[in-house]
Amino acid sequence: MIDFPQIPKGTNVVGVGIDQIEVARIKESMDRHGGSFLKKVFTEKESSMCLQRKDAAPCLAARFAAKEAASKALGTGIGREFGWLDVEIEREENGQPVVVFSKKLEPFLAKKKVGSALVSLSHLSGVASAIVVLVQ
Repeated sequence: MIDFPQIPKGTNVVGVGIDQIEVARIKESMDRHGGSFLKKVFTEKESSMCLQRKDAAPCLAARFAAKEAASKALGTGIGREFGWLDVEIEREENGQPVVVFSKKLEPFLAKKKVGSALVSLSHLSGVASAIVVLVQ
């Protein structure tokens, strides 16, 4: 049986964001900029987890898409209010991805009435996608 995340009764959707990226773009950035690209866009935990895989690019691309999707769901885009390292895509023990926002964003999230974020990741060898749904 599948154990779906629990959405409390009476919750409202605050925002939805979706993004896709070509895995080759992430691979090219890794090849061209190496560690500086990884440090700019991904947390140490994200980089470490993905770099353990035979091919890290699809894993990193899915997280890149999730960060973009989160920024769209918040209505900010990536920029001054919301940076690449302000969100981390972790994995629960069962493999389910989880969105973790930085402490810096707490006042902004409270203002937007964001209680939690749901995320779904998907990737093939050539394309990675993510959707983020923010709920009260």
